[in-house]
Amino acid sequence: MFLMNISSALASLLSVPSDNMIYVVIMFIIGLVLIVKGGDIFVDAATWIAEATGIPKFIIGATVVSFATTLPEMIVSVIAAAKGQNDMAVGNAVGSVTANIGLIMSISILCMPALVKRKEVAFKGTLMIAAVAALALFINNLSLTTVQSVIMIIIFAVFMIENILQGKSSLSESKDDEKPEVNGKSIFVNILKFVVGALGIVVGADLLVDDGTIIARGLGVSEAIIGVTIIAVGTSLPELVTTITAIAKKQSELSIGNIIGANIIDITLILPVCAFISNGTLEIGKQSAYLDVFVCLAVAFIAIVPTIITKKLNRWQGALMICIYIGYVAVLVTNSSMGYLPF
Repeated sequence: MFLMNISSALASLLSVPSDNMIYVVIMFIIGLVLIVKGGDIFVDAATWIAEATGIPKFIIGATVVSFATTLPEMIVSVIAAAKGQNDMAVGNAVGSVTANIGLIMSISILCMPALVKRKEVAFKGTLMIAAVAALALFINNLSLTTVQSVIMIIIFAVFMIENILQGKSSLSESKDDEKPEVNGKSIFVNILKFVVGALGIVVGADLLVDDGTIIARGLGVSEAIIGVTIIAVGTSLPELVTTITAIAKKQSELSIGNIIGANIIDITLILPVCAFISNGTLEIGKQSAYLDVFVCLAVAFIAIVPTIITKKLNRWQGALMICIYIGYVAVLVTNSSMGYLPF
């Protein structure tokens, strides 16, 4: 909450009148710079934390990093739900998961196919698929109820408990000589880098989404297209930047762990919170219930099941997922602009 308040305050200070397109473009560029530099600092700090504590980078990516990089989705969805804009709240959360897998994980796999440890992917990956499948089942009647939200939160709790247990086990098995030097100065510097990096990512994403939306509207792009592209992809930019930075630093475990963890949080925490804000029941649009969530389930299945079987992230998976994602966005944009969607 503290980080969210700071990021909102900074974004407000950097905001400009929407009728001045020059300032809007400048703020858009500043947002991009903040995200890129923040991602670089953030991955450095997260990697140091993993090495200093003896906890695997995969676990760090699936917990601490994921919470920080899902803040934009949480902020956008909660605000939208509070204002009664349920379609944006749900579309942002589900759309972000689809973008995380179909676009961001695809980029990671295409750039760096990697061998993975089955035990590190199997449980969390299966849990992610189960969460999306449960959501698809629950929202078939176009609503997410309080009871269903509690079930989703239980899935989230299982995810966190498993991470804690695995982290403790890894911590007990780690060797002291494999850890970097840990002293008061290094702890302070890396905690500061972690906070500053996370703040840069969140504020940058906020600026990029807000000012990108203004630019899109100035160009006459419809609200539907903005929701599908700028909002969903924009709030996933922290995951994208963290992934690209992790690839550049050859920290693929951090990248994949972050994406899986972020997706589980998006589905099992953000949507239930939105439901509670909406007096216990979150109304779901037909597009989200009958199209978006099933595309999300398809790319999640392609990303996880072959990986568990082969213990490898293959380029063909990345190619197939990004083709599905591009096709999905193309269908939505084309059909919504021409009025063909039956929803």
